[in-house]
Amino acid sequence: MSNPITNRYDFVLFYDVENGNPNGDPDAGNMPRIDPETGYGIVTDVCLKRKIRNYVEMVKQDAPGFKIYIKEGIPLNSRHAEAYLANEIDPKKASLEQVQTARAWMCQQFYDVRTFGAVMTTGDNCGQVRGPIQLNFSRSEDPITQQEVTVTRLTVTRIEDAEKERTMGRKFIVPYALYRVEGYISAKLANDPTKGTGFSEEDLALFWEALWNMFEHDHSAARGKMSARHLFIFKHDCELGNAPAHHLFDLLKVEKRVSAPPRAFEDYIITFENGQLPSGVTVSEKK
Repeated sequence: MSNPITNRYDFVLFYDVENGNPNGDPDAGNMPRIDPETGYGIVTDVCLKRKIRNYVEMVKQDAPGFKIYIKEGIPLNSRHAEAYLANEIDPKKASLEQVQTARAWMCQQFYDVRTFGAVMTTGDNCGQVRGPIQLNFSRSEDPITQQEVTVTRLTVTRIEDAEKERTMGRKFIVPYALYRVEGYISAKLANDPTKGTGFSEEDLALFWEALWNMFEHDHSAARGKMSARHLFIFKHDCELGNAPAHHLFDLLKVEKRVSAPPRAFEDYIITFENGQLPSGVTVSEKK
């Protein structure tokens, strides 16, 4: 492990979407995900982790130590085989110690394994890794409106429809919503001699960069305009932390400026109760 982190962190990111679908639900025809009981919008942790992975891959270009484990078109078991081949281990005779060697190699080579963890027990067993960074589901600050927009196009898909002048399609959007995602960074899961992944200060700096910029290189017609708006980072002065994460998250309050449905970030006020920050915890902001 190279310079693993020694401080615990908790963080909150506010981001918004305008005329787009931030995270389609395949069980609902790819409509924006929603809590059916409250009407609040939801974005899964997996959705945001994919954007972070994509940003790291774009910036690092598979540089040594910054490859991406969960990558489109590459079977996971082939990654496990690489670990055994690189360490000259016979997968049929691998001891527990050799599995640990393969696990350590995967952590060293793949940024997302080192960051988010992975279950690598299929194929050639590389063990399991608990990642130091975990994200909650995002939730919108207000109930969202799922709009279905009908669109037309001048081309057709099927040869038998060639005589038609145009075809119809549809897309689902959220006119506007402000989302909040909360996350945690465990120093012990990074620097523990046995279970740690080696997640370093350099890795942490790259994570903050990716978290803030993940929407900037993920624009598409389907997702509309998505933007990171305000990031709060709570840094503890020790490995195990100085306060429960939910106490820190409760210091952030969001209120609407308008009585009408919000349609811009300026329609919200985000306040932070700095005077109630526990001892041993500092906060930094980016906006």
